[in-house]
Amino acid sequence: MTRFVNHALKLTPTRDELAAQDFVSSLRSHVLNPMAASMKSRFEAELAAKMPEGATGRDVLKAMQTHPYFRFYSAARVKAQEMVWASVRPTVERERTDLKRRFEALSADTTRAQGSLKLDTSFAIPRNVTALDVHLMPGNYHQDGGHGDLAAGALYENGLSVFSFGLMGETLDDIGRSVALWLSLRHPEFRPGAILDLGCSVGHQTLPWKRSYPDAQVTGLDVAASCLRYAHARAQAMGLTAHFLQADATDVPLPDASQDLVFSSMFLHELPVKDTRAVFREAHRLLKPGGMMLHYELPPNEALSAYDGFYLDWDSHYNAEPYYQGYRDLAPQAEAEAAGFSGFFQAAVPSLGWYGEQAVRKAVTEQADIGTDKVGRLSDGVNWFIYGAWKQNGAAA
Repeated sequence: MTRFVNHALKLTPTRDELAAQDFVSSLRSHVLNPMAASMKSRFEAELAAKMPEGATGRDVLKAMQTHPYFRFYSAARVKAQEMVWASVRPTVERERTDLKRRFEALSADTTRAQGSLKLDTSFAIPRNVTALDVHLMPGNYHQDGGHGDLAAGALYENGLSVFSFGLMGETLDDIGRSVALWLSLRHPEFRPGAILDLGCSVGHQTLPWKRSYPDAQVTGLDVAASCLRYAHARAQAMGLTAHFLQADATDVPLPDASQDLVFSSMFLHELPVKDTRAVFREAHRLLKPGGMMLHYELPPNEALSAYDGFYLDWDSHYNAEPYYQGYRDLAPQAEAEAAGFSGFFQAAVPSLGWYGEQAVRKAVTEQADIGTDKVGRLSDGVNWFIYGAWKQNGAAA
């Protein structure tokens, strides 16, 4: 099994496969820590003084594209990304049939949890999903082998275990756990009874909300059937009741004013700008008065130096995420207010797994700078950038 998949859907890689996974994790850590630091040092020593006044991340990219070290770094990072999926795919394919069996058993077992799964056989997956292999994942998240197939979900969760080299926590849910703890401390009076996670994939960041607010009805929404099957089975395996729904986040088949919290994690930057704006409007429709929209995302370019903007926008050019840079060019507060929200807030939440609970508690009152290089990067010492707003007359942030 990959190191951080320890529930009833865990796989059994051979020793060679596990060795390959460990090697790729180490390679990614090397690329995103010492190599990234070396690239920044070379920029500062050789190119920073030549940048025009008011330079942007695009200017830095133009200057760096021909630099030998940037080319070396980018080649290593792309190859490491491809190797993530290659290191887990043989195990997934070998156990694909058995994963179907486990899905059926977990779905039928209501002694662990009483979650549900609602798939739409007539659902048309959006073109911005079907046209891409996002994160260079072969077949993308929507690949589906039909009834009971979990392959895309299993590929993603096991790939994420390798990809994150320990930074996502023991159950790959550090973002959700950290943010849910921060919210419960920052707004102890806010007790959401209905929580919706948009773009939930396999439910990593969905389930922490059920742990933090056990009386809430928690729903995860995504377009990918295989990921949703996996999410449902994973939640059942962990004994957490959650509901999963196949739908587009721009057109959610739930009633007006039915939710208290609408959340997303690393989802908006995978959407065209027009869809991001539609998601904000849909969140406003779905929320009850006093409800909250909350997103974990990457810091906007307006909050970062030109170099840090360039660094975070790397994925837009080399990791099959073409909407990444356009999303980060947006001003979140302006977009939230245009959708009808008020009381905008943003925060840098320390990783619970990396820094511990006391650091999260401290961050409630002593905010970190969202422009630091520890925010938004999956590297040693990460902080999670969040922002949100309230519908109508909600509490002040």
